[in-house]
Amino acid sequence: MPRPTTAQIAYGSATVVLSTLAMLLLSEARSGIGVVVIAAAGLVLGVLVAVTVPIPLTARAKVRTAAAQASAAAGTPIPRVRIPSNAESRVTEHSLRH
Repeated sequence: MPRPTTAQIAYGSATVVLSTLAMLLLSEARSGIGVVVIAAAGLVLGVLVAVTVPIPLTARAKVRTAAAQASAAAGTPIPRVRIPSNAESRVTEHSLRH
């Protein structure tokens, strides 16, 4: 697993602090159990945000290279996405049916 980037750490930390504070203020939790549950929810939300922050292009290329090497060692080819020839003409169509 690659190391987290500075942006991932910053976004995750900010999310934990701000979401926990907002949930505590909105719920007006007074009991210890309520505070613990809200703190845990804030931590989970922060981790989720940190994981979903886009990976920089250089790190993405490293991950793809590592995946290609692993699949080559295992003998399984990497599936390629095939784009249909009429894809460009379909971009201007709208998605609602008449």
